[in-house]
Amino acid sequence: MIYKGIAGADGIGIGQVLIIKEASLDYSHVQFSGKEQEKKRLQDAIATFCQKTEALREKVEKDVGEKQAEILSGQIMMIQDPFMASQMQDFIDNGQCAEAALDAVCNMYIEMFSSVEDDLTNQRATDIRDLRTRLMKILLGQEDIDLRTVEPGTVLVAADFTPSMTAGIQKDNIAGIVTQTGSKTSHSAILARALEIPAVMSVENACTNLKNGETVIVDGGRGEVITDAEPGVLEAYRAKQINEQHEKQALRSLLGKRTETADGKVLAVYSNIGKPADAGAVLDNDGEGVGLFRTEFLFMDRDTCPTEDEQFAAYKQVAEKMKGKEVLIRTLDVGGDKEIAYLHMDKEENPFLGHRAIRYCLDTPDIFETQLRALLRASAYGKIKIMLPLVTTVTEVRRAKEILERLKAKLKEENIPFNENIPVGVMIETPSAAVIADILAKESDFFSIGTNDLTQYTMAVDRGNSKVAPLYSPLNPSVLRLIRNTITAANNAGIPVGMCGEAASDPLMIPLLIVFGLTEFSVTPSAVLKTRKTISLWSVPEAQKLTEDVMQAPNAESVKAILEAQQKK
Repeated sequence: MIYKGIAGADGIGIGQVLIIKEASLDYSHVQFSGKEQEKKRLQDAIATFCQKTEALREKVEKDVGEKQAEILSGQIMMIQDPFMASQMQDFIDNGQCAEAALDAVCNMYIEMFSSVEDDLTNQRATDIRDLRTRLMKILLGQEDIDLRTVEPGTVLVAADFTPSMTAGIQKDNIAGIVTQTGSKTSHSAILARALEIPAVMSVENACTNLKNGETVIVDGGRGEVITDAEPGVLEAYRAKQINEQHEKQALRSLLGKRTETADGKVLAVYSNIGKPADAGAVLDNDGEGVGLFRTEFLFMDRDTCPTEDEQFAAYKQVAEKMKGKEVLIRTLDVGGDKEIAYLHMDKEENPFLGHRAIRYCLDTPDIFETQLRALLRASAYGKIKIMLPLVTTVTEVRRAKEILERLKAKLKEENIPFNENIPVGVMIETPSAAVIADILAKESDFFSIGTNDLTQYTMAVDRGNSKVAPLYSPLNPSVLRLIRNTITAANNAGIPVGMCGEAASDPLMIPLLIVFGLTEFSVTPSAVLKTRKTISLWSVPEAQKLTEDVMQAPNAESVKAILEAQQKK
């Protein structure tokens, strides 16, 4: 039997199922013991939670990595938020026990974050669910699940794989992870990839369909869980497992090597990051720069905008950590599916076509100018480039550059050092920008193509809507032509052009991008070496012939078939 899900973390895992079932958190038997007593119970539980979570954070940082440990740091910040605590105390003042107060407030936040059709925002709901469960256990006197004692060759199956579970995992004992919820960008998948454990997410009814102790195959690359496999099938997957291990070792040989095609055309593989701490993963994986620093994460999980000094410190940290390598920093990209409560943005019927990204920034100069000043100041410490998101007109670029010039003049008056020639580029994420790429190139120092939004807008597809999901592919001829048009315009203008969307690491897309003339591929840190290897397999003439065939294809299905038939591995 094959159960389909979402590919969460590459690799083949073969082992025995262990279903992780949460204990009942029923608190209906708990009696209200008085306002002061309930508040003290809640405060004591929060103190214990923070102590335990800090210990977990330290273990995760040591065993998994700094980036993954920050997920647990975020939980401590959430529960210590005075506003959240005051909301719980209000419920207690109204006669609710500590458990009911915790449940009510957490459910309110879970509902709010779950209502936004965005994986990253949805993950905040997952964080609060994890926080609620663990804090409720402390209040009810229950023990956390301990995964330290599981047998080697275990496939963990759970409704969700929470950040707190990772601290107990002995990586060598876990063959695979299967969850009933989550996506490729969920914490479960991120943690699985960091631990290099094959994972499949969103397998419907996994906790009931799979049985404790049965042998299953977890194909993380294909998003499949296979039960009752014939001996020949098991043998084939074990052979594939061994082959993957050899390939991983081979990729390490590319550390420190140039990124170049088989016939010597030199390119570059950069990395996408969301926080300053992620720069370490870029260097560990030999990324040649940061192709996208998503600054909106500095604005999340807090009650007010980060100050100029806070932003300056973050940008400076990344610039210095990258030791002279380029760092492309995207200005605040909010709106659409990225909601930050304290900004009090108006509710819109169609936020993806609304007041977001560069449009919002230009209309809120206090926020935009604070960020630009911080970026300018940090540019004295490394090779920072400023990147404007969701540009649709030349006017937006000119207005942003006018503000930047005014801020430069002020910094000069204040004798604050900065790079006077800091490059300013645009993200090509809309058909409008791609069509006028030749005009935008005259106003820009570089381009970066965001294929996720470009595909969504070109195909008029909400990528969160399963009914139209098959249309969401950068392999559609219309999207490919806009990508080619953008790269051609950049090359004609003599400016660098990169890509920071998912397509940059897609082995099927890479030969096309080489021929189109892409110069920088920006991918997740863990995909750097794999992308470098794929580039090295293709000579320009080989890729040219393939591209000619592809550009004659009538639809995405035909394009994919051609690319898969000639894929190099």
